[in-house]
Amino acid sequence: MTRYRISGAVMTHPKRLPAAEEMVRSAPPGALRVVMDPDPGGKPSVLRTALAAWASTEEGATHQLVVQDDMILSDTFFERARAAVEEMPDAALALFALWDSRNGAAVRFGAMAGARWVGAVNEYFPCVAIILPRAVAEGFVEYGRARLDAWPDDILMYRYLRANRIPGYVSVPNLAEHEDHGSISGNAFRGPRRSVCFLPDDQPGGEGARLEGLRVVPFFKHGVAQCTVRLDGPGPERWLHLECEDYLEGSGVRVERLKPANFETSEVADPEAARSTWLTAFTMGFVHQRDGRGTGLSRTPASAEALATIGPGGVSHTRSEERIAEIREGLARIAQAGVEAGLEAGARSRSAGRPARGGTGRGGTGRGIGVLGGATPLGEHLVRGLADRGHRVTTPAATDSPAGLDALVDLRPLRDGGLLRDAHIVVRLLDRATGAATATRTLHTGDLYGPGCSRDTVIGRMVWSALRSHPVAVTDPPGDALRPLHTKDLIAAVSQVLRTPGAEPVLTLPGEELIGVRELAEAVCSAVRPVPIETVRRVAAASDSVSGPDSAPAPDSASDSASGPAPDSTSDSASVSGPSAAGAWARPAGWKPAMDLHHGLHTFAQWLAYEGIQYAAD
Repeated sequence: MTRYRISGAVMTHPKRLPAAEEMVRSAPPGALRVVMDPDPGGKPSVLRTALAAWASTEEGATHQLVVQDDMILSDTFFERARAAVEEMPDAALALFALWDSRNGAAVRFGAMAGARWVGAVNEYFPCVAIILPRAVAEGFVEYGRARLDAWPDDILMYRYLRANRIPGYVSVPNLAEHEDHGSISGNAFRGPRRSVCFLPDDQPGGEGARLEGLRVVPFFKHGVAQCTVRLDGPGPERWLHLECEDYLEGSGVRVERLKPANFETSEVADPEAARSTWLTAFTMGFVHQRDGRGTGLSRTPASAEALATIGPGGVSHTRSEERIAEIREGLARIAQAGVEAGLEAGARSRSAGRPARGGTGRGGTGRGIGVLGGATPLGEHLVRGLADRGHRVTTPAATDSPAGLDALVDLRPLRDGGLLRDAHIVVRLLDRATGAATATRTLHTGDLYGPGCSRDTVIGRMVWSALRSHPVAVTDPPGDALRPLHTKDLIAAVSQVLRTPGAEPVLTLPGEELIGVRELAEAVCSAVRPVPIETVRRVAAASDSVSGPDSAPAPDSASDSASGPAPDSTSDSASVSGPSAAGAWARPAGWKPAMDLHHGLHTFAQWLAYEGIQYAAD
C-alpha cells in the first residue's frame, strides 16, 4: 500500500463553475473538489483563489493537487501523478508548461533525452496544474497571504520554492493541456497558451527517468530565438539572458555561415518566424549534443510533439489559433531540420574540443580586456557579451596592475546599473607593457534598460509596475524625455570601441530620437502587460534626475487607458540638451543601436521577473 495520498482541488470562479464541476465529474470519484474564489466580486486574483485551494488539503493527505478549471487532463493523469509522487515525494511537480516558456524548453530537452521529468529552470513555476507536498503547500499559504498584492501566483511560487530549496520538476510530456475560455486574470493578451508537449494517451511508467542540471536553455518567444545561460561560480544560482545567435557566436559557431534548410515560406508566410524557429532548434541540438546528453535524438512521440511546438509558441503572441494550425506542420519540419543540423554541429564541436570563449567569436581580437565593476548583474551580462564577441575578458580588482592588458572597461561610473541619467562608461586603451593609458573614450549611455539593469530607473519602475499588474504612473508635468539604450546595444557598442576606438574622445550611444515619458509608458503596457496608465502630480521640483514617474505621491483623478493614443511628446524634449553644443552625435564607427524597443522591454521584464526579483526586498 502506498505511503502517500493526494487530495485535489479545482480552483474556479463563479463565472466558470460549470467547467470546474465537469472536471470533477470526469475525474475518479473523490479525486477532485471545487474550490471557489473567496471574493468573486473583488479585483480578479488568481493568487487569492490558489491560496484557498492550497489551504483545502484533506485530512490525512500527504500531497495536494491544484488544477485550474480551464485545463484538459490526460487519460492517465492520475496514474502518472501518483507514480511521480512515489518517486519524488519531496518535490514540487508541475504538470504543464507553456510552449514559449523556458520550462517548456526544458521539457523539450527532456523529451529529446527520453526523460519523464525535467528539473525546472529560472522562470515562474507553472501553477495551472501542480502537486505540492502537504508541508510545502501549507508553507506557501502563509507565504502568499503576506504578499497578496505583490506578484502573480506562479512567480511567488518560484520565489518560495527557490528560497526554501525545494526541488521542482516538470512532466515530460505534460499531463495537462490549456483550453482557452478567456482569461479572468488578464492573460488573454498573450495569445493562445498551449502546452509544450501534450499527449493525452501517454502511458504511465518510468517516472524515475529525470533530466537535471540544465545550464543553457534555448527558447523561442515573442518572435525571437533566445536562451538563458546559467553562470558558473559560487553563490546563489544566477542566469544570463542572451539571444541564440550571441550564444552560438561565443561558442565558435558563425551563424552567418550556417545553411538552414529551405524554408517553406509559402506555408509559413513569415521568413523571420521560420528562421527563428530553425535557429532555436539548431541551438537546442547543438547544446544537447555538445553537453553530452546523447549521440542523437530520441525518436518518440513526445520528442516529435515537443519540437513541433517551437514555432507555434514563438509566434503565438501575434497569431490566432486558426493561423497557427495552418503553419504548424511547416514549422515542425523546419524545427526538425534545425535540431538535426545542431546535433551535427555539436558533434563537430565536441570532437574538436570545446573552444575557449574569447577570441573565437565574431570579429575576435584575442586582445586582453579588463572589466572594472563587472561583479554586478549588468557587469555579468557585459562580460559575457564581450567574450561572446571575441574579446579575451578578465575582471581584475581596481587595485590590480593593468600591465598585460590592452584595454580597461570601467563600469563603475554607471552607478547601480545606469541609475543616474548622466551615467557613462570609460574605456581606457593601454600600453600592454606598462599598463599606462594611451587614450580614453567616454561612452554616455542615456537611459539604460534590459537584462542586468536597475528597476529603480524611470523605465525600470514602469516595467516593475506592469509586471505586478499595477498601474504605470507618469507625472504631470512629465519630466525629461528619455533616450533608451538596451543592454545588448551597450555591449555591441563597447565591443566596437575596443576594436575601432576612433578619434572622438566622447561618444553618445542612444539614438537621437527622444521618447516622451507617456509614450514610453504606453510602450511598456504594450510589451509587458496592458495595465492602466495613471497620471500623478509632481509635488516638488524634480532636481534629482532619477526621480521616476511613479515617485510623486499625489494621484490625479484622471486615469488614462494604456491603449489610448500617444500624446505629442515635443514638450518633453525641450529640456533635454544634445550631446554637444553643436548638436553633433559622435558614435562608435560602424555602430548604431539596433534593439527594437518593444522586444527590448520584453527582455527587461523577463529578467526582472526571474532574476532581478532576487535583488528586491521580499
